[in-house]
Amino acid sequence: MTATAAEQNHLSSPSHPQRWLILGVICLAQLTVLLDNTVLNVAIPSLTRELDASTADVQWMINAYSLVQSGLLLTAGSSADRYGRKKMLIAGLALFGIGSLVAGLAQTSAQLIAARAGMGIGGALLMTTTLAVVVQIFDETERVKAIGIWSTVSSLGFAVGPLIGGVMLDHFWWGAIFLINIPVAVIGLVAVARLVPESKNAGGDRPDLLGALLSTIGMASVVYAIISGPEHGWASGRVLLTAFVGVAVLTGFVLWELHIPYPMLDMHFFRNQKFVGAVAGAILVAFGMGGSLFLLTQQLQFVLGYEPLEAGLRTAPLALSVVALNLTGLGARLVPKLGTPVTIAAGMSLLAAGLAAIALLGGDGYGGMLLGLVVMGAGIALAMPAMANAIMSAIPPEKAGVGAGVNGTLAEFGNGLGVAVLGAVLGSRFASLVPAAVGAASLPAALASATDAGERARITDAFASGLETSQLFGAVAVLVGGLLAAVLLRRAERAESAPADSAGTAAAA
Repeated sequence: MTATAAEQNHLSSPSHPQRWLILGVICLAQLTVLLDNTVLNVAIPSLTRELDASTADVQWMINAYSLVQSGLLLTAGSSADRYGRKKMLIAGLALFGIGSLVAGLAQTSAQLIAARAGMGIGGALLMTTTLAVVVQIFDETERVKAIGIWSTVSSLGFAVGPLIGGVMLDHFWWGAIFLINIPVAVIGLVAVARLVPESKNAGGDRPDLLGALLSTIGMASVVYAIISGPEHGWASGRVLLTAFVGVAVLTGFVLWELHIPYPMLDMHFFRNQKFVGAVAGAILVAFGMGGSLFLLTQQLQFVLGYEPLEAGLRTAPLALSVVALNLTGLGARLVPKLGTPVTIAAGMSLLAAGLAAIALLGGDGYGGMLLGLVVMGAGIALAMPAMANAIMSAIPPEKAGVGAGVNGTLAEFGNGLGVAVLGAVLGSRFASLVPAAVGAASLPAALASATDAGERARITDAFASGLETSQLFGAVAVLVGGLLAAVLLRRAERAESAPADSAGTAAAA
């Protein structure tokens, strides 16, 4: 028996004696990585003031992390399988900690954007290996419970970022929201080195480095075009050129993945309507949640006048409703009763209704926003388990890890795209209502340049109108996408059941 085979057999033994402690460490690292998807949202006013950041700068600070992470998730997972999950966990924690240090000490917008991109590399390594280690150290009797805890922490991390950011900004300067990651990274490094067993598959597929490069460049170019549209004009050479480059590079990525024997993303998955429907839903849930949180924190602070901590606390109901319903397992229990298409359609409809409630009822006070946040949380808790089940059941069992990587990649891309698209809609609406303020880099800058109270009121009202328009745009996109996903899933289920019905009829005859 080879050393690798012996190692794999050892790792498949019933359960690791320190499995719950390891799970705690892994969940802490996972929580920190996911917090950084949204923790920066409440710091937007501070960044615009202290770094003189424009709206496009702020969007890139947020998107640099999620775009780099999404571009590298599949390659990171393949590398972890081939070279060792423990090694990749340690490398991810180290890169994430170093990136956090650079971000916390950044003096310019460009430095912070670069640091966030570096953190995205570490985050990709962490996100692709934490679940693999959970599966590795728990036997089948405890694995479902462990993965449930891991999933709840993932949902909590994404939604509670604004609250953590608000607490930090209430007591410290904006850089502290990154420096707090460093102790977590150090604790994680020590714990992983001492506790986590190594596992790898030396015969696994080679990393698709060119595929990772093409996907990252393509997605970044497309999102850059969307971000730059309101500022430079949708027909400007810069926007059209970057959009063309993005589409061309992504087309090259698809052709490359179809050509090589070890693709980062197996394009044959997209022939399966069930897979396509579930992936579309996953992207749009992230699109709606990421984009809405980006807009909500600005609405709470710029329009309703809350401080960062107050704004963070007022986004907490979204996280609480997601976690509460995930812990009860409501979504997982509804799938076998209602079916996957109906459950996804119901969840996406609730998510869209929550966005619409925030747009239509949240402009004058917090009550309408609270209702929208709770309804959004209920929709996310319903849709996410159903979509995960659909994705994993649509692909061969031996490629389950690749399917999970696809889901994570496209969800990260959906988050970045939500910030870019809804931010672009906001910027376009604001520019059309207050043309004189278009030259200002941000809302605070536009208000500072106003000559009297009447002009400041017009600018604030225009910004609020832009927020309402962008939230409604997000609601329509989520609703249409959710219904489309449900239709595709229903058609796939009928196509699967038709051969079985024919076989049953033939047997009866």
